[in-house]
Amino acid sequence: MSGLARSRARERGFTLIEVSISLGIAAVLFAAVTLSIGSITGAKAKASAAELAGTIRSLYDTAALSGKTCRLVFELADPKAEEEGPTRYRAECAAGNVTTARDRDTMLRDEAREQEDAKRNQSRSDTRRNYARDSDDEPGLDEILAQEEGRVENAARFSAFTAEEIKPRELPSGVTVSVWTRHQRETVEKGVAYLYFFPQGYTEKAQVYVRQGDNVWTLAVSPLTGKVEIVGEALEVPRS
Repeated sequence: MSGLARSRARERGFTLIEVSISLGIAAVLFAAVTLSIGSITGAKAKASAAELAGTIRSLYDTAALSGKTCRLVFELADPKAEEEGPTRYRAECAAGNVTTARDRDTMLRDEAREQEDAKRNQSRSDTRRNYARDSDDEPGLDEILAQEEGRVENAARFSAFTAEEIKPRELPSGVTVSVWTRHQRETVEKGVAYLYFFPQGYTEKAQVYVRQGDNVWTLAVSPLTGKVEIVGEALEVPRS
């Protein structure tokens, strides 16, 4: 091969290498631009907000039709953690119609107080006290209270609920959620948060915030209809 032919072959080889490098650089730049655009527009957060709104409405209908108290369980990633994990949510339903945990605890305390008052009144009569203790047919007050507590707790025990439209979800990387309900002064931004749905056809007044970068969508949940309004900004937490 002459010197001129070898020179042209080398030029073709360098040209192919340069083209390959250029294509690689272009691919990297394209990926970076795509990620930047997604972050700027908050496309993933917007899609997640719409999907979450559909889940809330479906669970509202499920509670009303099934006669069971249900709840949406949020596992919220800590936005300030060094290694931020994913945010997840799932649906659960109780065995029957129960109130929230706070109301249920209040009910049990009231029942326990009534039982204690009855016990003190009963202790004033030796005959009635001995009858309550010795009778095989009549359970004691402690036993009645324990049975009632067990009944309420069994009804209040939640188990996982899944349907085609209500599946456990894991939000895309970079998308976070915070939750406010009427029982809270501030939003819950990490840990576990709950949104309850009741058989009578209502839910808790709530606002769910879906974030991606500087973009925020607020899901405002109506307690009487279960309707979800998606607002393209961070609404203030109601103070009243």
